[in-house]
Amino acid sequence: MKTRLNILFTAIFFAVNGQLLAQAEESAPPSDQGFWQTLIMLGIFIVFFYLILWRPEQKRRKALEQQRDSLKKGDRVVAMGIIGNVVRVSDTTVILKMYDGTKLEFLRGAITDVMPPEEGEKKADINTADE
Repeated sequence: MKTRLNILFTAIFFAVNGQLLAQAEESAPPSDQGFWQTLIMLGIFIVFFYLILWRPEQKRRKALEQQRDSLKKGDRVVAMGIIGNVVRVSDTTVILKMYDGTKLEFLRGAITDVMPPEEGEKKADINTADE
């Protein structure tokens, strides 16, 4: 009985191994197919990052640069979290007047936002109401 079980298990083992080896040989992709599949996935990955991350960032940066270039006296801006009105604009710097009359000089690159006139006036009204 023991001998028959050993023979049966051995036969099953070799039959299963033979089938698995045959399937492995059939399903092994050629090396060219794996290369092209990897190349296509890499291309999809690059296009995804371009459309989702890089392109919107370029648009935002370009819009901010246009705002910085179109600064003029009297504009209300945010520079490094400090809100002020533009007093003078030069090639590389901007002088801002703060609420209390203090004047500070900032590099143009430090300006993070140019606020619309309505928003600036509302904030000025809020600041005067606090006093």
